Amino acid sequence: MKKGFLVFAAIAAAGFVQPAAASIDLAKKARCVACHAVDKKMVGPAYRDVAAKYQGQADAPAKLFAKVREGGAGVWGQIPMTPNDPEKISDADLKAVIAWILSGAPN
Repeated sequence: MKKGFLVFAAIAAAGFVQPAAASIDLAKKARCVACHAVDKKMVGPAYRDVAAKYQGQADAPAKLFAKVREGGAGVWGQIPMTPNDPEKISDADLKAVIAWILSGAPN
């Protein structure tokens, strides 16, 4: 038990495990929550709906990264998502948020 906890702590300390709260906080900081919520459609889809749509797709992180950076419309309806550049959310933060979303966006 103690050894398992130490291994998990070492992995977390190395940055391979992101707490869910940190990722929702990153989404809030970048103002993604102005259009998206965890479990309900707003202007854009719910994060959990995004996770369900892309479940099992190995290229989902890259697709979502490009979609956030480039913006676009038509995947979830005709309301466009504006591009979000690295000044709004860094590459590292965006990757953490996408990983959190694809994990099912736990609260």
